[in-house]
Amino acid sequence: MATAKKIGIIGLGYVGLPLAVEFAKKYLVVGFDINKSRVQELSVGTDTTLEVENSLLKQVLISSNEQTEELFGLQVTTNENLLSQCNIYIVTVPTPTDKYNRPVLTPMLSASKTISKYLKKGDIVIYESTVYPGVTEEECVPVLEKESGLIYNKDFYCGYSPERINPGDKEHTVSKILKVTSGSTEEVAEIVDSLYKSIITAGTFKASSIRVAEAAKVIENSQRDINIAFINELSKIFTLLGIDTHEVLAAASTKWNFLSFKPGLVGGHCIGVDPYYLAQKAQAAGYHPEIILAGRRLNDSMGKHVATEVVRLMVRKSLQVTNSRILLLGFTFKENCPDIRNTRVIDIYTELKSYDIEVDIFDPWANEHEVKDEYGIEILDKNTELDANKYSAIILTVAHDAFKTLNIQTSSNKVVFDVKGVLDKNSIDARL
Repeated sequence: MATAKKIGIIGLGYVGLPLAVEFAKKYLVVGFDINKSRVQELSVGTDTTLEVENSLLKQVLISSNEQTEELFGLQVTTNENLLSQCNIYIVTVPTPTDKYNRPVLTPMLSASKTISKYLKKGDIVIYESTVYPGVTEEECVPVLEKESGLIYNKDFYCGYSPERINPGDKEHTVSKILKVTSGSTEEVAEIVDSLYKSIITAGTFKASSIRVAEAAKVIENSQRDINIAFINELSKIFTLLGIDTHEVLAAASTKWNFLSFKPGLVGGHCIGVDPYYLAQKAQAAGYHPEIILAGRRLNDSMGKHVATEVVRLMVRKSLQVTNSRILLLGFTFKENCPDIRNTRVIDIYTELKSYDIEVDIFDPWANEHEVKDEYGIEILDKNTELDANKYSAIILTVAHDAFKTLNIQTSSNKVVFDVKGVLDKNSIDARL
């Protein structure tokens, strides 16, 4: 296996770009993506995901010419032929689910097919995308072998190192999060571990096998999903009992080993998706995962629950529901981040619309065009001057810092509902 490393990273989104930039400080990196507009913005040093500072991106960028004499730096490109220069490939493409919550492996298999065109003896292919145990060797390796004509663990090798990117988190960045690594042989596992160790200041953990590393990743977020589902169920119970959930949690958190989770919407690229990958594999093995799927059903119900609670509060105030106007503050899946992937705010919107309510959405972080393309709805312009008096209800759905200082007050002709529990309790009607 070659010692001089030129790394090809396939997928330049929330996971791939920060990783590519970190590697580019020490190695020559080809960052490949099929999204032309994404590559175009990156090529001029602009990252609209805001995961990488533009100044840092510009520092590591080098020309995308087919040949370069540089020893390190990042080439971003839609030209897959540049991957032929690489001997290590890292796949960071999305692994979503379809409308039936079934895992969609198409991006990973397509990336594998692309890599196979340029795969050479001694090359290593590392996957970072979230999958269920077995995907790397049972789904991706056969594609690599078939398309390249090479033999796994004889001519080429694989590794798996699950991503742990937390969008919008400027403290736990890629180099500061301990990285799990693995390889298809002991020698390759050591090479993969050493590669990541060279850029991850937080250190690495070498798993005993690729399947173990895959399983570790998929349970990380499944565990959080189940814990949040428990708190969401408590929130529903305490609402019926007339008890404030946040006050209960504050009291319970005084015990040293109480796990502190908060109720809310569970979306995004990981927590709202990963459990379905684990459930799929469990069912294929003949086991029906009751707790995992129950947690998913509970969390997926929260958007409808919020909408129903707001309508109930409107009725209690004798406010007209049909043809009323409601404002949703926030659309991204989490605070202070432009990521709209799998946002569950859409569930609140859809349920409110079923009551023939006019719904406005305001989010200073979300890209209006992306929201339109992805969800088919229009949100208010970022420069809109909000008039709270126009609305029969206001729902804070995302805890952006910009919302925490808004002067929002409940009144006899307005309902204010706080999904995130960040507004002054005396200024709202209810919270999860």
